Amino acid sequence: MSAESKKAHNFIQSLIEDAIASGEHTGKVVTRFPPEPNGYLHIGHAKSICLNFGIAETFSGDCNLRFDDTNPEKENQEYIDAIKQDVEWLGYEWAGDVLYASDYFDALYEFAEELITRDKAYVCALTADEMAEYRGSLKEPGRNSPYRDRPVEESLQMFRDMRDGKYQNGELVLRAKIDMSSPNINMRDPILYRIRYAEHHQTGNKWCIYPMYDFTHPISDALEGITHSLCTLEFEDHRPLYDWVLDNISGPCHPRQIEFARLNLNYTITSKRKLKRLVDENVVDGWNDPRMPTISGMRRRGYTPESIRTFCDMIGVNKAGGTVDVGMLEHAIREDLNTRAPRAMCVMRPLKVTLTNYPADQSETLTLPVHPQNPDMGEREVPWTQTLYIDREDFEMEPPRKWKRLAPDQAVRLRGGYVMTCREVIRDDSGQIVELKCEYDPNTLGVNPEGYKPNGVIHWVSASDSVEADINLYDRLFNHESPDSDKEGDLMDHLNPESLVVLKGARVEKSLVAPRMDLPYQFEREGYFFCDQAHTEAAGRPVFNRTVTLRDSWGKGGK
Repeated sequence: MSAESKKAHNFIQSLIEDAIASGEHTGKVVTRFPPEPNGYLHIGHAKSICLNFGIAETFSGDCNLRFDDTNPEKENQEYIDAIKQDVEWLGYEWAGDVLYASDYFDALYEFAEELITRDKAYVCALTADEMAEYRGSLKEPGRNSPYRDRPVEESLQMFRDMRDGKYQNGELVLRAKIDMSSPNINMRDPILYRIRYAEHHQTGNKWCIYPMYDFTHPISDALEGITHSLCTLEFEDHRPLYDWVLDNISGPCHPRQIEFARLNLNYTITSKRKLKRLVDENVVDGWNDPRMPTISGMRRRGYTPESIRTFCDMIGVNKAGGTVDVGMLEHAIREDLNTRAPRAMCVMRPLKVTLTNYPADQSETLTLPVHPQNPDMGEREVPWTQTLYIDREDFEMEPPRKWKRLAPDQAVRLRGGYVMTCREVIRDDSGQIVELKCEYDPNTLGVNPEGYKPNGVIHWVSASDSVEADINLYDRLFNHESPDSDKEGDLMDHLNPESLVVLKGARVEKSLVAPRMDLPYQFEREGYFFCDQAHTEAAGRPVFNRTVTLRDSWGKGGK
């Protein structure tokens, strides 16, 4: 058992260990990750991926990747490709080939006929509204469909006619014959098959009837030899149906379904339907927009697979449910990047500084560490010239109390460089500050000045030897803790107007003319930033996405 597996010990792992110790379970542990290819994976799926693949790894077993593709009208190849990429990026390898529920459509059909011949299923002609009326409610039992006692031979022939395209969409369904008075509404003769004339991305037009998820899932598990079918708590009420299906067919085995609490993050939506709405209504720039909680969006923003796996380990696996603070996710990426992100300087809102006592035709190269706590990462060279840029937010004409940056006649140290003092402020015709005239102290490189104390340390770049860049300041997409709560109105009412602030004309140090594409940088004093490769190529200059700020600006009423 790996160190990571020991760290991630949870109640499901304990159940399996107990079953092995008692002899209840023998042989290989086999799990599966079964996404529906109707959207991109999000951070909630990451928890399920880590759990299913992690359990298999812990017990030296296998984990299958199986697409539950029973709804062709909402599925496509784009989603399939994105899901495979996400699983691989997180660092997991599925057993054997990628699998599809559609691989078993022939077998599923045969099992459906088996249920009919055993008088455990029947063809029903009730409309959707009539079926809802017959189903009853939580307080009232349902009523038997008038077609429930249809002769077996008649249901079998009608089901075959459904398969052969002799009925219209929605005209007939195949239902299980269980118990219309069951307190569990899922057991009140649920639908097993419905008619859908839709081309399937794997099987083409071979089928015009498609099985329902609750029928497909247990049989697919059994056909694959899954030993432990791990799913979220909303499927707990479906477990009796899962077991009923397997108990009433001649399947090869009976996997054990175990439920765990899904991931709920504040300030975040983890409903694929609602995420798709954001995409369809152009609120975001596609599924991989860096503000989206999709794995592809987080990857584009600069999250690392290690940070997501650490986060999933931090929140644990239980049945209690509840809401997790998104600050934990942000903490995980900060902790990961703090130890290994290379450092660089970026002036986001450039303000020109002229060193009046430094020769215009002179320059020198300063050497700064790539990472101050990790000498093995080496050093970087930063040019020092007469004209520099500092950030406008680092200068105040009338500084507030305890101001630790630049002001008239005050001195600051430039990161890794000299101490300078502001002597003159230049304004344009509109009164806008456009330049600072400063003097630098040539005796302060690496040493403290004599006779005065700098008022803090700020970052900077050379005007002539820096690189123009665009900066995307990404923040949380929603400014409400529960943006999709029905009690709080429409989720669109809670969009954060500052979820994306685009800064043009920023300046980054010369070392970033060809930035790394595999790991975010820490822009000193600003946060962690990841180079957006696609936008960089399109813009012809570096484009950086903010992964996360250096500190939590939302905690304790920060926003």
